[in-house]
Amino acid sequence: MGVFVVDAHVVKPEKQEEYTSLMQRFRKYMKEKPETFKEVKSLKVFSQMFGGIAGGYIQLWEFDNMADLEKSFAKMFKDKGFTEIKQEFNRLIEPITHSWNVWNFVM
Repeated sequence: MGVFVVDAHVVKPEKQEEYTSLMQRFRKYMKEKPETFKEVKSLKVFSQMFGGIAGGYIQLWEFDNMADLEKSFAKMFKDKGFTEIKQEFNRLIEPITHSWNVWNFVM
């Protein structure tokens, strides 16, 4: 059964273009470092269309199980390139809006 990380956040209004560029750069980085991201089954990024807070985004990370999530995140946070991208990400979002939740597939 799948495990999903739901990373919700609001991008600062003046940083929208930088965020899009960063997400494209991150997608490319994932392809360049397949061993670091081997356990990630999928990653999708969604933007808020209606309702909620303007500038809202969700990143949906999919893993086979909790062990794969833990293994993958341990590798990512040891990776210099990933930590640099993460720092840039933190600069582009409204920190108070950032939430990170793990969901378990039920059916």
